Amino acid sequence: MRILIVDDHEANLYLLESMLKGSGYAVEKAVNGAKALERLNTGTFDLIISDILMPVMDGFQLCRTIKTDKAFCHIPFIIYTATYTGPQDEAFALEIGADRFVQKPCEPDVFMSIVHTLMADVKHSKTDRQPDQGGEEEILKLYNERLVRKLEQKMLQAEQEIQKRKAIEESLKESEETLRRITMSAQDAIIMMDGLGKVSFWNEAAERIFGYSKQEIMGADLHAMISSPDYQTAYRAHFLHFTRTGEGPYVDHITELIGKRKDGSLFPIELSLSSVKIHGKWNAIGIIRDITVRKHIENEQKALEKRLQQSQKMEAIGTLAGGIAHDFNNILTAIMGYTELSLVKVAKDTAVEHYLSEVVSAGKRAKELVNQILAVAREANEEIRPILVSSIVKEVLKLIRSSIPSTIAIRQFIQSDSLILGNATRVHQILMNLCTNAAHAMQDRGGVLEVRLKDVQIETAPPVLSFELKAGHYIELTVSDTGDGISPDIIGSIFEPYFTTKTAGEGTGLGLSVVHGIVESYGGKITVRSEVGQGSVFTILLPVTQSLEIDHPLALEQMPTGSERILFLDDEATLATMGSRMLTALGYSVTSKTSSIEALKLFRSQPDDFDLVITDMTMPQLTGDQLAVELMRIRPDIPVIVCTGYSNKLSDETARRLGIKALANKPIPMSELSKLIRTVLDGTNARSTIDR
Repeated sequence: MRILIVDDHEANLYLLESMLKGSGYAVEKAVNGAKALERLNTGTFDLIISDILMPVMDGFQLCRTIKTDKAFCHIPFIIYTATYTGPQDEAFALEIGADRFVQKPCEPDVFMSIVHTLMADVKHSKTDRQPDQGGEEEILKLYNERLVRKLEQKMLQAEQEIQKRKAIEESLKESEETLRRITMSAQDAIIMMDGLGKVSFWNEAAERIFGYSKQEIMGADLHAMISSPDYQTAYRAHFLHFTRTGEGPYVDHITELIGKRKDGSLFPIELSLSSVKIHGKWNAIGIIRDITVRKHIENEQKALEKRLQQSQKMEAIGTLAGGIAHDFNNILTAIMGYTELSLVKVAKDTAVEHYLSEVVSAGKRAKELVNQILAVAREANEEIRPILVSSIVKEVLKLIRSSIPSTIAIRQFIQSDSLILGNATRVHQILMNLCTNAAHAMQDRGGVLEVRLKDVQIETAPPVLSFELKAGHYIELTVSDTGDGISPDIIGSIFEPYFTTKTAGEGTGLGLSVVHGIVESYGGKITVRSEVGQGSVFTILLPVTQSLEIDHPLALEQMPTGSERILFLDDEATLATMGSRMLTALGYSVTSKTSSIEALKLFRSQPDDFDLVITDMTMPQLTGDQLAVELMRIRPDIPVIVCTGYSNKLSDETARRLGIKALANKPIPMSELSKLIRTVLDGTNARSTIDR
């Protein structure tokens, strides 16, 4: 049995054809009512199934035409529609002769049951069902009215759809413009690429950061162009992870890599990746930030932290030094003082004189050790004067030439006669330490020890010395060697107290820490640059002074004597007795006291009986500086010398303001004390710290 199906949608025709052929029916197809009539004129059909809304001739017109034609009115007609679904539509369809009215979609079993029923009826009886001719005009009018309403509804829906599409298009344009403005103003590079590595988006920041224009980057090997060779594999792995087919949206953790600009320069970057699906394929979006400035700040912060830690270590050493210096120097004063007194009494060129001389030498070394500890802590009291560094450099190099192997060549390049404020002994100590260490690094294979001195002008401090170093005129002192170099593992610790790489007995570990302390106390900076097997370079910057008064070390003289009257005070009876005997041996008339209160009482009762007062600083009840003030209130012209084992309270400047003639650090060798007394009594007005 043959069935004609009519529908303007190919998909609907295909579906109906499949169901009907599957049930054994022969099927013919037409795309509108006019085509269906042409089919009817060329063959016979047992059933017609038609949609309603079609071009040229719709389903209602087709049904009416067939049911009013005697040749075809007997053929069952099924209206199958998704548009006309109301009760009035069904009533109208039945009025014009339709046998069934079925709404889309309909379950296949239900639909085929309707078809089977009609086809069974066709087999048993074929009757003509004529429509009511008298109501034909009324039916046609009703049909036309409904058709017009349906078309108006369709047109209204189409207009609404057009307006919606326009609104969506306007919204998309606004979104695109907003996104364009955002990407233009972004400071980070924004890049999008597909699974083949082809760049599809490259914003203005990317052009600025990497130096490539959009025309240069599109279609090129992005990874090779913007990543350093060491990081290209990492770049590819990151980008390709986001462009694999089938993977969902994903945001990567921020990764730090190395980028490469068009000019080949490398710089640190921060890469953040995410994925987006476009036309069914995943694309990778990368946001890249230039973190050069941030890395520089982080490095500066790390350097500052290291310097802060070093400062804290120095402060801790200073606390330790201050705690032991006073008592230890008092002990040394007694040892060295009584030893020197014994040397005066002992016969010359005897074994006893030799032994006592060794004791004095050991005492001086012990004193120097304490001074080194104090120098590390920047607490050593020393006289600061303008000094000519070039003369000290020449002196040190002459001295060290005789003490190092001949396989080590010494070269000097002195291009400065500028002065600095410092202590000649301390600068001498700096050079001796650096040169000795350099020679030690070359003792096995020999090499070149080079010392350079020149003037530099620092407008803004260089990065390596950017902390606490003011702009101005500086002397740059460099000591370099071609020795073994310093390992990166320990180079950060070489200025720490007691750190040493030498074997036991070769060094105390105080050398470089002392150098560091002295340089810092003079307002300068010291840095080191070294590479294993290539040697080391130590660079020191010290501020220049314009003063023309140069410090010249005093020449050694015989111990001067005198006959004046001296009031000597020390709260330790041993030191008071020792000091009295030492001064007596020099010819002076001495009165010693262990109490500053008793000494003040004695002086108040007999102010004219003394020519000089020598007092310890740390005294119970009344300290040395306080006693000096009280004595000068009684007699303003009385000269006072204050001695101290260690004091962070009394400095040269404070002593000058109080009227104290001299400030001396214990232990004081007898020869130095004798010269200091004569300097004060003879009125040369030498207010200096004695620390040799």
